[in-house]
Order: sequence, then C-alpha cells, then structure tokens
Amino acid sequence: MDDVVIGIDASTTAVKAIAFTRDGKELFQAREAYPLSNPRPGHFEQDAEHWWTALLGALKQVAEAVGAARVAAIAIAHQRETFTLIDHAGKPLIPAILWLDERARPQVIRLSAELGRETIRDWSGKPPDPTPALYAIAWLAEHQPQTLDDAAALVDVHGFFVHRLTGRLVTSTASADPLGLLDVKNGTWHPQLVEAAGLRPDQLPRLVAPGAICGGLGESVARLIGLKAGTPVVAGAGDGQAMGLGMGVYGDGKNYLSLGSGIVSGCYSHGITTSDAFRTLVSPTGSGFMLETVLRSGMQLVDWIVRTTGSPSAAALEKAAVDVAAGSEGLLVMPYWAGVMSPYWDGAARGAIVGLSLDHEPKHLFRAVLEGIAFEQAIASEAMETQAAETQAAQTQAAETLAGGKPAAMIAAGGGTNCALLMRIMASVLERPLSVSPVNEAAALGAAMLAASAIGWFASPETAAEAMAAPPTRHVDPVDGLVSGYRARKAIYRDLYQATRETHVRLGEVGQV
Repeated sequence: MDDVVIGIDASTTAVKAIAFTRDGKELFQAREAYPLSNPRPGHFEQDAEHWWTALLGALKQVAEAVGAARVAAIAIAHQRETFTLIDHAGKPLIPAILWLDERARPQVIRLSAELGRETIRDWSGKPPDPTPALYAIAWLAEHQPQTLDDAAALVDVHGFFVHRLTGRLVTSTASADPLGLLDVKNGTWHPQLVEAAGLRPDQLPRLVAPGAICGGLGESVARLIGLKAGTPVVAGAGDGQAMGLGMGVYGDGKNYLSLGSGIVSGCYSHGITTSDAFRTLVSPTGSGFMLETVLRSGMQLVDWIVRTTGSPSAAALEKAAVDVAAGSEGLLVMPYWAGVMSPYWDGAARGAIVGLSLDHEPKHLFRAVLEGIAFEQAIASEAMETQAAETQAAQTQAAETLAGGKPAAMIAAGGGTNCALLMRIMASVLERPLSVSPVNEAAALGAAMLAASAIGWFASPETAAEAMAAPPTRHVDPVDGLVSGYRARKAIYRDLYQATRETHVRLGEVGQV
C-alpha cells in the first residue's frame, strides 16, 4: 500500500513516532519518554541507549497500529547539538552531552581567542556559545582525551539512529550543522573546526543532504519493530529547522515563531549571511539557509511567575492582566532568566525587572513579562529579517525585494499561542498579523515531508510542504491603539541590556568568591 510515512521527533524528553498520510494528516502517534541526567552543575547528559529503546518502542507501536505494508519511508528530526561517541560496534562510549550543557564555557573562551570569534561565526554560522557541540568536544579532548581518541565516531542523534537502523554511518547536513563543525556555506565538515575540537576526519559520519535516502531498514531491526526490511530511512534535520518546514516555512518571505519554553524564530534566506543577531543554519530543504533567533526563557517564565507569586494558575493571572494597561504601569522586564543567546551571546546576563513600585501586583508582572518577551522578539526579528532581505537584494540586484525588511507571513505555533493576551501583545509589538498553525507536532511533520519527497510523492521538499502543511486556523491582528506606545517602550527596552550588562558580570564575580 505504501501510503504512510513516519516522521520521528527525538526531543530532549521523548521520542515521538507519527504516521502521516500524503495530505499531512496525522494517522497515529506513539511517544516513549527517557530520563535526563544532571550529574553536576552545568552538566546535562542522557544515555543514548535510552534513545534507542524509546525509538524501537515508538516505531513498534506505529507499525502495529497502521500495518507494515503501509509504511513507505521513515525520516528523523531530533534535539540539536546533542552528541555521543561510539565504538566500531555502535556502542556509546560516554553519556550523550546535551545542548543544555554548559561545562564548556572555558573552551568557548579559549577557541574564540585561538581562532577568532568572528572567524568561528563566519565558518560555522554560529556565534561562539556553549550550545554547539564544538566546545563540549574540546572539553572532552582536555578531560577525557583517551576516550575521544579511541572513539570510532562522533554522532549526533540523527547519525546514531541511522547507524542503528541501517548499519551506515551517515547523517544529514541539516542535522550535523548545529554541532558547529560544518562549513555552513558548503555543507561539508570544516577541517580547522574539526581539528580545533580535537577530532580526526575519519571519526565523522558521511554527510548527505536532507531528503536523501541514507539506507534501508536492516533485517534484524525490522523484525524487532514489525516493519519491512529495506524501508527507506531518509535524512532529516534538526528539530528547529524541521519545525519550520512543518509549519510551511520553506522559501523567501516566510517566517515562523515557536512560542514554547524557549522562543525560537526563523526565516528563510536564499543566500549565506552571518551575524551575531542570529544563527545561520542549513535549510531543511537542502536549498538556501535558515536564520534563527533563540530566547532561552520564554513561556517557562510564565510558569516561574505562577510558582513565585503563588497564583492558582497562568490562566488566572492572564485574566487579571487583561485589565492592566499596556506598559504594565511603568514595569519593564528583560527576560534573560537563563542568559541570552542572540544577539549578545552572554551567559552571564540575567533577567531584570525595572520600575517596580508598591502599587504593582502579580498581574502587572505577568503582563510586563509578556511585553518583555515581545520586545525581545521584535528586535530579534527586525535584525534577522532585514539582513535576510539585504542578502536577497544583493544577489538579485533588486532593491525592491527588501520590502521594508519584513516578510509577508509570520506563522506562530506552540503553547504560547493559547495565551490570547500574549498573542495580542506580540502582534502589536511586531506590528504585523500572526497566523496560528494548528500543527502540534511540526518537527515530526517536517521530517515526514522530507520522507514524502524522497520516495517520489512530491517533486521536492518545498512541494511536499505546500501539500502537507495545514493552513492556519486563526489570525491575530495588531491592536491599533497599542502600536505607537509599544514602539516607544521598545526603544527604551533596547538600552536595557547595556545598562545592566556590567552589573551582572560583577555580581557573577562576587558570587564566585
């Protein structure tokens, strides 16, 4: 029958395997969780065997639910930057080091000094920061050199799964790219970055473009999960890029906004461009690039307010905050509770609440946090979109393509879209309408689109996305009466980081005495 593809999303907490039909409809979903270890402050690890057990369990459930004869292909999206080392048999040699891990801050400083901060950014597309695996690998080279030297291969989550599923040591460029070891312009391993990490070229998987067939499902694995041997395993992408594809962002003038625990936004760029204002990533379609901004503390700040204020729920706080005037009666919040990535790349930065008075209540703080998130996103989007448009204009020699630096469409998804107050504030601060995607599992759908393209259902990942992406279910327009006031407050917000930066550095130094 071959009328179903399986999109896998191996996140930080669980593997989800979802069967999709040709029109992008979800047929069946299976989810298998795994634990996260925090053995020391700043160290975040997982056992890769737990990933594998979860993947087998989830795939077996899908096979039993839809039938092996219907499954035409499998593709993988996954948590990015996370990696492990394996021996020649594919057995993990170390606990996987996660994207959350911060042990390698000294290596960020060292490699930035040795290679040049802007050089690393322009080679890899990623400003130096503990998130890319490059620095944690360098940490291993200093602290566990023999283990690193003995490893047969370094694999991201995608590479680990493909090796176990097919026997081939292969990964996608859109999966390996966030490791920070790729020449982002050419989609190849960068020899100087590989050497700086302490790796040998023979320890790296073969790279293929997203949407390429990595190999067929091995017979022993096929028997374990109940699928057909030889079922194509298709190269996918990191969850951030796959999520954008699943939301229908695959070409010029499109932008996505994921309102989850962290806030991630991305836009397509036809040409290569790098900046501290964003990260540059290999596009999940294999054509062009994705520019991405990340705010580490997004909707998790709402949970923090609920806990800290003892409020009954976020819904109760939102209901109270609706009656608070825009501007939260003089409160301004910089939402850097977990440091800041783009555009400052400052792990020492922390949140700031400015303008508190005895008249303020939890409802004012709630609204001020939503406004701070929106201000941060507006500044990030402006920088990202303007540079993408300028790059496109330079390549086409058509200045009119700039269109003011703002794309026509911005598609939002994630738990934050359920907060009506946040959506009104966000649209008003961004000064554009937001379309809300109904897709709950966009990363898995993005992987499924790549699988559908690879087996010939569609001519390209772009046409697969056009056919399989669900149309927005609702639209949120800016509130005319809020736009000018928020524009003025955003100008003040721009100065807040520089006004507090040195204070946070000094506080961090005092705390280490």
